[in-house]
Amino acid sequence: MNAMRLRRLPVLGALTAGGLVLLAAGPAFAHVSVQPGEAEKGGYSTVNFKVPNERDDASTTKLEVTLPTDHPLASVMPQPVPGWKVKVTKSKLDKPIEMHGEKITEAVTKVTWSGGSIEPGQFQQFPLSVGQLPEDADQLVFKALQTYDNKEVVRWIEEPKEGEDEPENPAPVLKLVAPAEGSDAHGAAASGHKDDDKGESEDGEKTAADDSDGDSSDTTARVLGVAGIVVGIAGVAFGVLASRRRSA
Repeated sequence: MNAMRLRRLPVLGALTAGGLVLLAAGPAFAHVSVQPGEAEKGGYSTVNFKVPNERDDASTTKLEVTLPTDHPLASVMPQPVPGWKVKVTKSKLDKPIEMHGEKITEAVTKVTWSGGSIEPGQFQQFPLSVGQLPEDADQLVFKALQTYDNKEVVRWIEEPKEGEDEPENPAPVLKLVAPAEGSDAHGAAASGHKDDDKGESEDGEKTAADDSDGDSSDTTARVLGVAGIVVGIAGVAFGVLASRRRSA
């Protein structure tokens, strides 16, 4: 009896280990996220809030995104999403900020999309242009509320912390990185010199084309001139021959 139990132990251990592997290999649930996940400090960026539907028996009908108030953004513009209404909520700032030499006393603190439907097994992206991104922060946290048509609300508001496991309902996080070399204030590659070079190149090509056209015109004129001379000589020769025939 004891021998039989001992023989079963490896089998039970294998089954238990297999069960743990299956549990570990289970699919991870998707959550509301911001894409791309990073943007340059001090610039402007267009981000997308990606909203997957995690329910098999309900559709997502509303998304509320709260913007950070510790680093307010003076410029926030949503891109229209077909089938969805968008509402932009502004609030007065405790401390005004400056942008392009102007003092800003209020900023967008929430953007709400509603009226549409994200069916089970689908996702939707909600684009947002934001700026000017702060230079004294390493990330921006956007807390989001996802509402289903069965009245369920999922609160994606937990801030992930470095070195710790991801929380159950993590908030979308936009990481801020140092501007790339050659970037301008808008986060785009500086292209002034390239444009100048391109302009000079285009001008050069145009000048060369003009010179080519001039050379072609000169050649044509020369050909026509020679042809005229040949025709003239032939005419004179024909007249001389005709005159001799008459004399004969």
